[in-house]
Amino acid sequence: MARDTSDTTPLTTRDELIAWFSAGEKPRDAFAIGTEHEKVPFYRDGNRPVPYEGTTGIRALLEGLARETGWEAIEDSGNLIGLAGTQGGAISLEPGGQFELSGAPLPDVHATVAELHDHLEAAARAADPLGIGFLNLGMSPKWSREETPVMPKSRYRIMAAYMPKVGGLGLDMMLRTATVQVNLDFCSEPDMAAKMRVALALQPVATALFANSPFTDGRPNGFLSRRSEIWRDTDPHRTGMLPRAFAPGFGYEAYVDWLLDVPMYFVKRGETYHDVTGASFRDLMAGRLQALPGEFATVSDWANHASTAFPEVRLKRFIEMRGADVGNSAMIAAQAAFWVGLLYDKAALAAASDLVAEWDAAEREALRASAPRLGLAAWVGGRSLGAVAAEALAIARRGLQARARRDAEGRDESRYLQPLEAIVASGRTRAEERLADYEGSWGRSVEPAFTYCVF
Repeated sequence: MARDTSDTTPLTTRDELIAWFSAGEKPRDAFAIGTEHEKVPFYRDGNRPVPYEGTTGIRALLEGLARETGWEAIEDSGNLIGLAGTQGGAISLEPGGQFELSGAPLPDVHATVAELHDHLEAAARAADPLGIGFLNLGMSPKWSREETPVMPKSRYRIMAAYMPKVGGLGLDMMLRTATVQVNLDFCSEPDMAAKMRVALALQPVATALFANSPFTDGRPNGFLSRRSEIWRDTDPHRTGMLPRAFAPGFGYEAYVDWLLDVPMYFVKRGETYHDVTGASFRDLMAGRLQALPGEFATVSDWANHASTAFPEVRLKRFIEMRGADVGNSAMIAAQAAFWVGLLYDKAALAAASDLVAEWDAAEREALRASAPRLGLAAWVGGRSLGAVAAEALAIARRGLQARARRDAEGRDESRYLQPLEAIVASGRTRAEERLADYEGSWGRSVEPAFTYCVF
């Protein structure tokens, strides 16, 4: 999240919380695509992590990118921690310095690819003079948690103190992982519910297809997507497969009730983040929050609280797919194409719903547990995940062809699925390719990753 919301309109009823989500509904012809991707910066000299301070640190990188783009500075207690774009995009910092582009809402995958290329070119112009490169792996492969710099963002200090109380790997999630996310729209409550169910059920498919984090602390970690596995031991109150989304009648109300049960992290007043970890949003609405007596909930508080829940698919005023490791530019484009193809065409959404309809909660949870380690070799419903992925990709291709959004050369968006189709055809993920490199030409060292796995 690039910038915390600032809207002091009071919220006093549960219906208002529900209405905040329903206000995200858009007509189908206004559906947009938002992409977010994180990349891990490193110094090319010595493959070292990049601290915030210093003439060649993260702050200097942000300053250089501001000069390149003309984007507005975002500050936290006097620290430059992001940039706000003129068309809705933003640059933000994750806790360990992961550099994130939160893309603007755009009409098609072609436009998101153009945005990505423009961003990477501007980032390179800012980073090259500082000796900084960017990894395109889903987890930093070399540095320990203690060696990883911590960015000076107030909300992260609160989260970092709380994470060890609710899971074993929350700090690894914050400091050492990198993801790519796709944000898509919905037109009604039933449309939202259908998309949430399909996206949640197929999130392990995305985890397998995009698996790209097989190294930790300089050696193989036993997983194809260690990033995804880390989320399974982060905070059970706010993560996971959201089983209630599959219950009859799921809608905004059920999601609000779940979110109300998610403990809070902070309340922001002015420029100050107040630590209220573990407190209830219900108490804030009633003005009886122990840490802030007499303070009542606002729209900002609800929007910010919604951003601190981390299920595999998150509902805000759009739907956010969260199950994939970051990869190279082609893989970032492929993830956008995959979900747009599945969710934005009515026939494709219906076919995808049929694909996952027979899976029960136990099967979905088992798949969520096995996909990070086994990738496409995992099984669900009597089929390999590779076979399920092949069928999902065929549905997505048909959905993109039906959309018929063409680039200047007359090509539709389905062309961006080719890297995923190649992975399914070979049965080998990017993580498995990197592990083969490690055992072969890399000489059982992760140092070559800083040459071969970069943007």
